[in-house]
Parts: sequence; structure tokens; C-alpha cells
Amino acid sequence: MILVQAIIQPIRLSTVRSALEEAGYDETMVSDATGYGRQRGQTAMFRGNEYRIDLLRKVMLELIIDEDDLDEVIDIVRSSARTGTKGEIGDGKIFVLPVLDAIAI
Repeated sequence: MILVQAIIQPIRLSTVRSALEEAGYDETMVSDATGYGRQRGQTAMFRGNEYRIDLLRKVMLELIIDEDDLDEVIDIVRSSARTGTKGEIGDGKIFVLPVLDAIAI
């Protein structure tokens, strides 16, 4: 079993989830995440004052899959999470981790 963690932009969540559900991967977990990479945050104006927002809002989508399905899931997430045709800085990251065991509570 493999744990796939995809950190993506919040506006792309519904597109990614729909694409995964169409392919038969409908069991996912979604949580809020904040962070920054090469974007280095943003500056914003509020009541005439400039503020630096270092941590940008993202969402983390997690799903556990069979090892045979890994390439398909990565292709689905990568293609549906991109904001442009080739992707842009800040579109996100995909992490792949081995899962030793899953125990029902």
C-alpha cells in the first residue's frame, strides 16, 4: 500500500477530487495546510497598511492506494491540479510514502 499526499491550491480541490472519483479513487481525506516554497508569501493591503503574508493557504489531499495504481493516481492529480497548461509555481507537490499496515478502529 502507498500513501499519496498532494498539497494543492484550494481552488483546484473540486477538480482533483472529481477526476479521482471518475477513475474510481473515491476514498480521500482532505485537510487544510499552510506554507510557502518558491512563492515566498504575498503582500496585501488592509486599511492603507501593507502586510506580508508569509504562509499561503493550501489543502492536503491524502489517499491510500495499491502500489500498482501509483502512476495513474499521480497522473490524475498532476494534470487536474495544474493551473496552466504546463503548471505554475505554487501549484503544489505530491509526496509518496509506503504504508506498512492499516488497522481499523
